[in-house]
Amino acid sequence: MTSEELSQLTRFFRKTFENQTLAVKARPRIADSAELYAGDEFLGIVTKIEDEGEVSYDLSMSILDFDLED
Repeated sequence: MTSEELSQLTRFFRKTFENQTLAVKARPRIADSAELYAGDEFLGIVTKIEDEGEVSYDLSMSILDFDLED
């Protein structure tokens, strides 16, 4: 993903989730996806999907059972 896409996605996530600590960061050696963070906490992978001239982004987030404990 380009630096412009990373910036646009960061702005989108910050606005949508009302959280200024969110940031989308490039992945080393992988061009079609990036990582979503809240501060230093890894949240998930954002994948760029291009199909018939259309572009979309898919967020994949895994939640471990022990993360749900209070």
